[in-house]
Amino acid sequence: MATANKIAKKIKEAPHELSIFSMTGEKVGTIILPEKIFNAPWRADLVHQVTTAMQANARQNRAHTKDRSEVRGGGKKPWKQKGTGQARHGSSRSPIWRHGGVTFGPRTERDYSEKINRKMRISALLAVLSQKAKDGEIILVEKFAFAAPKTATAKAAMQSLAKAADAKFLMKKKNAALLALAAYDVNAIKSFSNFGNMKTEEVRNLNPLDLMTHKYLIIEKPEKSFAALLARTRSTSSGQAKTK
Repeated sequence: MATANKIAKKIKEAPHELSIFSMTGEKVGTIILPEKIFNAPWRADLVHQVTTAMQANARQNRAHTKDRSEVRGGGKKPWKQKGTGQARHGSSRSPIWRHGGVTFGPRTERDYSEKINRKMRISALLAVLSQKAKDGEIILVEKFAFAAPKTATAKAAMQSLAKAADAKFLMKKKNAALLALAAYDVNAIKSFSNFGNMKTEEVRNLNPLDLMTHKYLIIEKPEKSFAALLARTRSTSSGQAKTK
């Protein structure tokens, strides 16, 4: 029984082989996904910690209230200290007065940012990539070639890919797919800029938050893109070695 479980585990952890499609939806080849990128265990706790920290780092602190020193007016003492029968007050802009300052209100000085270690960020990224590979949510494209920015061409390409890969991501109105470009391509970025349910990003800038937000991941030029991802993992390992 133990031997059977080991064999089943090896089969489950075997490298995935995915098809590579052209922009027209034709199958042009296959590639084996690198185990160093797509064979990481799922770490829900780590992914949650990294994604929430990234959301906190992107948070813009807009709420701001004025305290008693910032509220206009209140320079004159409302009435004399003694003899009126009323409680003593030094300013009409005290927090207990109407139109006065706010005590312990939200301030723009508050910092919501959180530190994310490089090892944590890379580990979470590999965990999400591996899970998407297991769930069949990764589509490989030979290349996106646009002579000029053209939304109609991009739409036709997405329809062809959806049919070829049997992925109905175009039916989703929001967060359908993340397009990972091998390098910066202004024509491709502008061609997909009118799609409200897709986002373009370079492979070297992939992060767990964008991957978790979007259903499918479309990777352009798989060999070059995988090399860029491997370089990120190696740089993290070398940095740790230098630290030690």
